Amino acid sequence: MSAGPLIGVLALQGDVREHAAALEASGARATAVRRPGELSEVDGLVLPGGESTTMSRLLDIFGLLDPLRERVQRGMPVYGSCAGMILLASKVLDGREDQHQLGGLDMIVRRNAFGRQVDSFEEDLDFAGVSGRVHAVFIRAPWVESASPEVEVLARVGDDPQVPGGEAAAGRIVAVRQGPVLATAFHPELTGDTRVHRLFVEMVEGTS
Repeated sequence: MSAGPLIGVLALQGDVREHAAALEASGARATAVRRPGELSEVDGLVLPGGESTTMSRLLDIFGLLDPLRERVQRGMPVYGSCAGMILLASKVLDGREDQHQLGGLDMIVRRNAFGRQVDSFEEDLDFAGVSGRVHAVFIRAPWVESASPEVEVLARVGDDPQVPGGEAAAGRIVAVRQGPVLATAFHPELTGDTRVHRLFVEMVEGTS
């Protein structure tokens, strides 16, 4: 039996161990990525949640910003959850002027769209490409404000106005894919459900 793909988890901030465990449970080999040399060795990369402006600065400080942008442009599979989704978007609303974007997803995201930490919530979602509903945990989550036709919408929140953000949040896009790039506004690594990570591992296997 051949070894699974080597998938890195950006280890500057966020749920690094949880993502690594979910990847390994999904048939991949997981490794922490903090340096350009480590980035060059992986077949795909997970960008975990955290604080997107802080992660943006740390990418620059650790010399990862330009190498990561280059690999994204060359088609390396990348999965971003929460802050990772923000970094992968082509444009962010309510971010800092000096915030760096990696690109890879032709869309606009709104940072902290569902509110502050106190507004965290959970919801079961229909998720395209995954059998059954996905239990999603949202923590200071973004949403997709708009996306180009090249971006495949995988999941939306429901139309329930009880969701933080009220009527403005109803039906907002919270999971997308564009080619080898996958992103969710929520944190599947926190639930013990590995189906989103398995989807990403299959994406990596499909490009290797």
